[in-house]
Amino acid sequence: MANNATKNPMKVITGPDTRWSYANIWEPKSINGGTPKYSVSLIIPKADTRTVEKVKTAIVAAYAEGQAKLKGSSRSVPPLSSIKTPLRDGDVERPDDPAYANSYFINANSATAPGIVDADLNPVLSRSEVYSGVYGRASINLYAFNTNGNRGIACGLNNLQLIRPGEPLGGKASPEADFAAADNDDFLN
Repeated sequence: MANNATKNPMKVITGPDTRWSYANIWEPKSINGGTPKYSVSLIIPKADTRTVEKVKTAIVAAYAEGQAKLKGSSRSVPPLSSIKTPLRDGDVERPDDPAYANSYFINANSATAPGIVDADLNPVLSRSEVYSGVYGRASINLYAFNTNGNRGIACGLNNLQLIRPGEPLGGKASPEADFAAADNDDFLN
């Protein structure tokens, strides 16, 4: 079976320890009145050096491929170090959020719904299985953009593979956690 990642140097499949946050993957959501999009924040542990290096390599490939777009009407292409890139440091940008500690994160989005499968490649149909806090792989593509003077590398969302549940993010406890230690006493007494 051919590996699509070798055909497209800007495509990355993240490792299985990637955690999904702000998972707007069932319905597109509009941000600040913009075009509604499906999106997810991918939290990648810094210890997952393989995924981090694949993302960094894809950013460089997207920069090289998108030089004409990045140049626009300017005389020259801005250096990669001066433009926006999607790989962000959770320890720097989200120091008060423990979910982002010792991790990088990437916000990926798409105008079309991502395909979502489980570890056995069966389609995930139940929305309750996929929430902010689960772990899984993500198929993403990096590309150059130049819109209204903003230039950089962005991240598109292709597909998601749910690997395992995780503690829900956002302060909401799971029903299992709420009721695991429930007092079995008769509530009328």
